[in-house]
Amino acid sequence: MMIQKSSSIKSRSSWCLLVLRRNSSHSQIRSNGQVVEKKQHDGLYLQKSKGQHLLTNTRVLDSIVRSSHVRPTDTVLEIGPGTGNLTMKLLQAANHVVAVELDKRMVDILRTRVSGHGFLHKLTIIQKDVLKTDFPEFDLVVANIPYNISSPLVAKLVYGSNSFRSATLLLQKEFSRRLLANPGDSDFNRLAMNVRLLADVKFVMDVSKREFVPPPKVDSSVVMITPKEVKPDVNVQEWLSFTRACFGNKNKTLGSMFRQKKKVMELLSLSQVGITRNASFDQGENQVLCLDTDASVFKERVIEILKSNGFEDKRPSKLSHSELLHLLSLFNQAGIFFHSLPLDLLLHDY
Repeated sequence: MMIQKSSSIKSRSSWCLLVLRRNSSHSQIRSNGQVVEKKQHDGLYLQKSKGQHLLTNTRVLDSIVRSSHVRPTDTVLEIGPGTGNLTMKLLQAANHVVAVELDKRMVDILRTRVSGHGFLHKLTIIQKDVLKTDFPEFDLVVANIPYNISSPLVAKLVYGSNSFRSATLLLQKEFSRRLLANPGDSDFNRLAMNVRLLADVKFVMDVSKREFVPPPKVDSSVVMITPKEVKPDVNVQEWLSFTRACFGNKNKTLGSMFRQKKKVMELLSLSQVGITRNASFDQGENQVLCLDTDASVFKERVIEILKSNGFEDKRPSKLSHSELLHLLSLFNQAGIFFHSLPLDLLLHDY
């Protein structure tokens, strides 16, 4: 097995950044930053299954920090810092960095490295599962996101309780393209719809898989997510439940989708309030919907709402936020409200 230094990677500090060849599954990183071939108990294996791919190209790291527009007064949230290649750059640019890392081995290396450069007073390490962690206050997110938690993590950031200026994220390229998709694009999906309701998403740059240790199977992209200043007046949990129902089969027409017995029963079970068999559509009065309401009557009312408002032949994947918000309001006006599933469940369900 060959272990070589990358001639294209330079560091301003004494910390060595070394690149492994493809067949380096037994190579390990010591706490002093050197990559050596050792037995498993005497070093650190990078586990692809956990999304542990370290970005090592200094120029790319600098570009990410520069694109993030970090201010000297900022507190930056970093997720999955690994051994600290990006962390060191952020510590030089920001007032404070909060790093969330589950792997204790990485935490030990990160703390040793940061302490050696005199930055430990500017770093807070949270050793927890990021999806189960309440974040402290922060101004920015700058992170190389583990591929296997990208969807729920992006949803948590956008729909979570923390206010922040922007999130600059290094993600799998294919995932980034889906996040950037617009209504009508083949890649458009429920996550993109939900994220774009509350935030703007901008492409920053592509990053080759060769810039990582170990190299992943696919290339990556950097995107910036910026929360919107003005957000729509909609119940977040109901919106997420609503889009979950609509995007079950995003390319079917809404009329076809809601004629399916399974979908009707799903909608019926999710609805908290509806219309009884004898209620007139024009009355506009909300009445309690019993769970034993005739499903066929309920289906007729749903189809009537779709048909009379021009939604019957439309597909969820081609609708804009404003159109879906309008459709949700039409259901509400007819007395149909979607059950508010727990927010944690809705954010993990991608």
